Amino acid sequence: MQAQLERIEPQPAVAPGAAEPAPAHGGPIETDALIIGAGPVGLFQVFELGLLEIKAHVIDSLGYPGGQPIELYPDKPIYDIPAIPVCTGQELTEALLRQIEPFGATFHLGQTVTSLRERADGRFFVETSAGTHFVARTIFIAAGVGAFEPRTLKIDGLAAFEGRELFHRVRNPADFAGRNLVIVGGGDSALDWTLAFAGEGPHRAQSVILVHRRDEFRAAPASVARMRALCEREEMQFMVGQVTGYEERGGHLAAAKVSGGDGVTRIVPLDALLVFFGLSPRLGPIAEWNLQIERKQLVVDTEKFSTTVPGIFAVGDINTYPGKKKLILSGFHECALAAFAAAAIVFPDKGRIHLQYTTTSPKLHKVLGVDTPAFA
Repeated sequence: MQAQLERIEPQPAVAPGAAEPAPAHGGPIETDALIIGAGPVGLFQVFELGLLEIKAHVIDSLGYPGGQPIELYPDKPIYDIPAIPVCTGQELTEALLRQIEPFGATFHLGQTVTSLRERADGRFFVETSAGTHFVARTIFIAAGVGAFEPRTLKIDGLAAFEGRELFHRVRNPADFAGRNLVIVGGGDSALDWTLAFAGEGPHRAQSVILVHRRDEFRAAPASVARMRALCEREEMQFMVGQVTGYEERGGHLAAAKVSGGDGVTRIVPLDALLVFFGLSPRLGPIAEWNLQIERKQLVVDTEKFSTTVPGIFAVGDINTYPGKKKLILSGFHECALAAFAAAAIVFPDKGRIHLQYTTTSPKLHKVLGVDTPAFA
């Protein structure tokens, strides 16, 4: 049984067979588990619940699964996934979607949760921006940093060029090959894309000018050193300054006005302006759900990864606890413990849920749809 998607828009490719439309529902959808967030941790939560025979529905504000790795850096390498030396955000998403296929999760994409309230029977009533209603026994919040929005240049009228000559993320690097680019920012994303477009790779731009307000960077020192080396070889330029205005020609963004520390404002022609100021996390309605919040993160215990409301769990970057590390692999660990805690709620008459291993358990092999090895 493959994952079903209620709504998906043309975006980065996902695993084949993972985009079947969900059936229409006349009333609230009743489910044992509702996952808010379809990033890597949310997808792995489907897997851990599936091993315990708990089927899940998944909601995400994006029109496709994958979360931040797909939205922000689908082609950027990730090196800290256990047993996978290197993979891109796109490849990680595709692998996770293949892994959860046996569990038939239903995806409701392009919509956000607008309200959540507890019912008298202990279940939760959830409504989304698309008008979809759920009655869920357990809730898993895997929303990363919440609903995230890129920080923008505060210049009147500039937003009109969004998606044409102004970009805050790179979905397809090939779209920028051979063009004159102005990249603004001093963090890892700005430097990574500067190196990608100024180097000798397949997406080399005609010209690259990096603009940052100072000569110090938040990016990895090795990336900064590579950028400076490219400047020395005159393969790109770096300007200390801030974009304070723009020039328009024929309805298109044609140049950026860069004001330098020397008091001079320079006109910099461009084909595309790429702005990487990072993300502005926004909890949105989550802040109104009577959950304990600390610095825009949900406080959880480290036994069940439960929030302060029983039956609502938080996994991944959205949660906080002593020693928390914002790593995908940490989120995967949290998913396993949260799933076992949820099983006690979903199956109250089963008693203790015993740990079984996918290597040797015939029951898990049946759930996964694989043959039990002869040595098991």
